[in-house]
This record gives sequence, structure tokens and C-alpha cells, in this order.
Amino acid sequence: MTDALKRLSDEGVAIWLDDLSRKRITSGNLAELIDQQHVVGVTTNPSIFQKAISSGDGYEQQLADLAARKVTVEEAIRMITTADVRDAADILRPVFDATGGQDGRVSIEVDPRLAHHTTPTIAEAKQLAWLVDRPNTLIKIPATKAGLPAITEVIGLGISVNVTLIFSLERYREVMDAYLAGLEKAKAAGLDLSLIRSVASFFVSRVDTEIDKRLEKLGTDEAKGLKGKAALANARLAYEAYEEVFSSDRWAALDKAGANKQRPLWASTGVKDPAFKDTLYVDDLVAPGTVNTMPEATLEATADHGAITGDTVRGTYDAARADLEAIGKLGISYDDVVQVLEDEGVEKFEASWNDLLKSTEAELARLAPSEG
Repeated sequence: MTDALKRLSDEGVAIWLDDLSRKRITSGNLAELIDQQHVVGVTTNPSIFQKAISSGDGYEQQLADLAARKVTVEEAIRMITTADVRDAADILRPVFDATGGQDGRVSIEVDPRLAHHTTPTIAEAKQLAWLVDRPNTLIKIPATKAGLPAITEVIGLGISVNVTLIFSLERYREVMDAYLAGLEKAKAAGLDLSLIRSVASFFVSRVDTEIDKRLEKLGTDEAKGLKGKAALANARLAYEAYEEVFSSDRWAALDKAGANKQRPLWASTGVKDPAFKDTLYVDDLVAPGTVNTMPEATLEATADHGAITGDTVRGTYDAARADLEAIGKLGISYDDVVQVLEDEGVEKFEASWNDLLKSTEAELARLAPSEG
């Protein structure tokens, strides 16, 4: 066993686990990963909760109590998911304290059915922050057009945010702008900016999945030679944009007021193509001040045989631009790809949420006490 995870951490990459379940909490597994595998945060999403709760492991008693109270299925899901996030936040609290609030974070997502509605997203974010009631929570808001003003408003209220489902460089810049606007609102309201944190979840593997499918269809040697290059190029150019925005005069004024940078978070880092190295989106996206949230299989693969060789992002920007330009010259539209991915991302989370509603409703019906 190499200590690639420690090396990754030493390079300034915060290692977060992209998974949560009650069993992981109660078995001591989460505490073990924090203690032994350098895990300093947890992310959740509707798909993760759907998988965890549908397994039934550890949820039966709470479901039975909720059934006895005849709560709605939406309320039941909120009670279950916020309980898991609260408990995970408590386990990660020592990390939060030790890192001055930078890590030790647990993310929980607003209802994905609200992705294209600004006002309900803001209301939901406030409700989730109140329900979980832990300082080390991040509320996940999708980077849709409707999500951008919600991010500004929620940050402006002093609520820390994980912006999710970012695929394009243009949208990423809009996300950073929304964050800075939120900090400016918070500052005008007299809030302590040092207590507000944010990460921007830039999705990686799905970009290769979509673009490689299109390259494969073209079938030329040139097209095949570009497979597996788009996602890294896209993410590396996102880091370039991050460096630019957080060295601007606008940022300097907020920095002086005690604000924290919005860290880039590499999401969707599990490799989908078996032809690629299973630690590709970890080894090749090492840069200071980033977060890599990994499914457990990727975490284990990195621990076992990750090749952490220092910064693999800075100094690659020209090559990254060349790769994306070469793909564009073959007739593959970047704008179309990122829009397809955003639409699919919202749809997938919504489908998982609907599955979760159905399976929870069935469990509540099964566990409902007979009258009397």
C-alpha cells in the first residue's frame, strides 16, 4: 500500500468521499476513512441517497416512526437525509475545527426538481441549512441559469454553498461571479465573510464519456487519438480561470474583508471507460487549493496505486486549449456537449429523486401501523 492519498493531501488537494449512508456512519467506516485514508469531507447527491435508503440498511426504525406520524413522503426524505448529513457533520467536526472551517464539510443537495426555479431553490437552501443546523454543512445548488441568482442570494445570507453540475468554462466563470456577488451582498449586510465557504463542483468524467462517444462515431485515427483528453483539458482550463478570477482586483477587496476563495472541486472522478487508468482523474488533476471528491472505488484505487507526482495542472493550459480546439475542428461542438451534459445531469438527479420518493412511499405504507 503506497501512501498516495497522503501525498495528494500534501499537494494541497482535499480528499472528500462522494458517498454517504447510515451504515457508513453507524459502522464507524466514515470515521475510519477520516482517520486512515485522509478523507476530510463528504458529498452527497440524490443518486447517492436513493441507493443508500433503498438498500434499507439502518433506516427501518426511523421509517417506522415516520410512518406512525403519517408524514408526507417528502418530509420523510428530508428527515432521513438531514439526519445522515447531521451525523456525518458531527463525525467530521474535528477536521472542520482543525482546518479553520475549510474542510470537515458535508454537502446536501436542494430538491433537484427545483433546478430551473430560483425562488424555491433559495427557500429550500435556507430550510436545509436550518434543518441540518451544523456550521460545517454545504448546501448544493446546481449551476443552471436559474441556480446562479440563487447562489448569490444564499451566499449573501451567509449560507455556505457547494455549486454542482458545472460542465462548461463559461458557466464556471458565471458561478465564480455569482459567488463574488454573494460575498459582496454579505459584506454589505455586515456578515462575517470568514465564516462563508464555497466549492464549485466541476464535473470531469462525463465530459470524456460524451465527447469520446462522438469521437468514436467519427472513427478516424485523428479522432481516436483525442479520446480521453477532453475532460482533463476542460478541468485544467477551469483551474486557469480560477487563478485568474481569484487574483483580480474585485477579489482583492473581498480578500481584504476576510473572504475565502471558492475552491474548484473535481466531481465525477470515477473513470467510466475501462481503457483508462482508474486513477486518471486524480493523478492528472493535482493542483493546490482544490478538492477531489471520489467514489469509494476511486479512493481505494488511489490508495493502492495512485501516481501522485506533484502539480499536474499548472503549465498545461496551452496543451489543454490545443486539445479542445482539435476536437472542435473535427466538428464536435463544445457548447452542445456541455448543454447536453447539464440537461442530463439535472434529469438523472431528478429521476433518482423520483425513484427515492417511490421507494420511500412504499416503505412508509409497508411500515404504517394498523389503526388504533
